[in-house]
Amino acid sequence: MGISVDNSNIGFAQAQPFSMKKSIQYADDAIVSKIISKKETGNVTLFAFDKGQFLSEHTAPFDALVQIVEGTAQVSINSEEHTISEGEMIVMPANIPHAIVAESQIKMILIMIKS
Repeated sequence: MGISVDNSNIGFAQAQPFSMKKSIQYADDAIVSKIISKKETGNVTLFAFDKGQFLSEHTAPFDALVQIVEGTAQVSINSEEHTISEGEMIVMPANIPHAIVAESQIKMILIMIKS
């Protein structure tokens, strides 16, 4: 599993519309991420996972909100499985183990609020 970070565009143009689906592309056998906004108080990141790619179980010190933009993911929170599809969201609570597996190619937004 490889993770590729696109640092060429940290933050998108302000006051300009953009498409989440068109703003990131899939890579074979990889996870691609693109930072939409990065501040001291939190981050918004767009991800594209190839089918079968995953983020292994881990914890984070802050709540994280995931919205699926395209495809279907299996999200595990404290060993409870949730199937999340396009247009759906889930909150992964702080300090609770969670993981994400792409059941198909997925694009998702991860919002982490630090304060």
